[in-house]
Amino acid sequence: MESKLVFQDVVGLPTALLAVFAVDLAGPNDADALPVLLTTSDAVTDAAATFLTGGEFKAKLGETMLLHAPAGLKAERLLLVGLGKAKSLSVNEVRKGAGTAVRACKPRGIRELAIAFPEDHALSDEHLETLPCSLTARALVEGAELAELDWDTYKSDRKDQSITALTLVGKDGDRSTKAEIQEGFDEGIILADAQNFARHLVNEPGNVLTPTVLGARAKAMCESAGLACDVYGMDKLKELGMGSFAAVAQGSAEPPALIVMRYEPAGITDGPIIGLVGKGITFDTGGISIKPAENMDKMKYDMAGSAAMIGAMKAIAAIKPRVRVISVVCSAENMPSGTAFKPGDVVTAMSGKTIEIINTDAEGRLVLADGLHYARTLGCTHLVDAATLTGACVVALGYLNAGLFTNDEQAWAAFMKGVEKSGEGFWRLPCTDDYKPGIKSEIADMVNSGSRAGGAISAAMLLKEFVGDTPWIHLDIAGCAWNEELKPWLPKGPTGVAVRSITEWVRTYEA
Repeated sequence: MESKLVFQDVVGLPTALLAVFAVDLAGPNDADALPVLLTTSDAVTDAAATFLTGGEFKAKLGETMLLHAPAGLKAERLLLVGLGKAKSLSVNEVRKGAGTAVRACKPRGIRELAIAFPEDHALSDEHLETLPCSLTARALVEGAELAELDWDTYKSDRKDQSITALTLVGKDGDRSTKAEIQEGFDEGIILADAQNFARHLVNEPGNVLTPTVLGARAKAMCESAGLACDVYGMDKLKELGMGSFAAVAQGSAEPPALIVMRYEPAGITDGPIIGLVGKGITFDTGGISIKPAENMDKMKYDMAGSAAMIGAMKAIAAIKPRVRVISVVCSAENMPSGTAFKPGDVVTAMSGKTIEIINTDAEGRLVLADGLHYARTLGCTHLVDAATLTGACVVALGYLNAGLFTNDEQAWAAFMKGVEKSGEGFWRLPCTDDYKPGIKSEIADMVNSGSRAGGAISAAMLLKEFVGDTPWIHLDIAGCAWNEELKPWLPKGPTGVAVRSITEWVRTYEA
């Protein structure tokens, strides 16, 4: 989709469809209040007046109303898009609204659309605080670009419903406002492109995206983005003493891939080095502790953590923050075979610590243990890892929030500051030393799987053993990496979760 930003009166814009946002003003004391369009254009308001006053359109989040041949406009169609309650309106609803507009066009055969930049000053201050122009523009283009993709990639009779052109229409205001909107628009394009790159990786079947192919695609991305990238195999794992990572990989005929990506801005020779570590299990059978057959096909998405890191590196290369970043991706298949690691085995991680294998399906924490330690040996001073690590986290938090664990209050505060911009959902869970007995082993330093109670915490506690005093954040994205239900603003399938949030976290450490 080709996206562009223009500044003009929406009334005179010729387009197949013009989308305008609306909010619901109804509250405890004004239940009969009518929806309000976020525009100061009298022509647009007049064209939609009948539907706003008749009660047919309520402006609920994701609700749409399509009007043909709107009077007074050059647009062929006018689409009203609800953003929900005015009092709770944030840029996240704006992001969803843009996605809703795009998704509404696709099945109707509409291949181009324009979205009117929401003019929040159309409302009184008691209903809405001013939305930052740059962040609003970014959210609009992110929502639109993320909504455009469909994931029926391998259907032989696939119908092309792609949107070819998007125009974001800002009001022709003062120069500073234009600059802010342009800045947000440009960043939104970068971040959505990076997130969509990650989603494409996650959507690939396991027979297509092997660890070797993941390494090749990461390397190709790095070459085009100007990043340094090295991809290593089993020999390197053995050379480094990555016994934990190697144990997971040894059951598969597919070789593992240790992917190291580097972003080194010119002139930055000191200061923090941010480490991004991703779990890249391109297919997870559970190994000897094999999973049930039902839903095992979804285990192609067990590399979503690595996709988030690769996507974040793509965004970082384009945004160019003034801070050094190293990403380590540990990719393998977890397969049952005569050479597979077994319950009861004891493996020695790169750090020298030993792990008793209780369950071979708890393999993600094993590859991350070596990845986190390796990132520290490369000089990383701050760490974040992302992984579809535990079903227990999904049980705890559902599909709306990913789990967040940390050993450092400042790192957590910086991450959550970035989440205010990214709009993604994370919920902090405990990771304190009083949970450490849950991973105690009788014959090794720790077990790789504790009891069912607090399973996500047990996994985080094992990872914590390999970061030392380094400020660290662990993201368990198992519940958010795949959209299980069709939403008005997003199709089913891979979400690319954490790309935006990780990128924003990195930016908080700029020199």
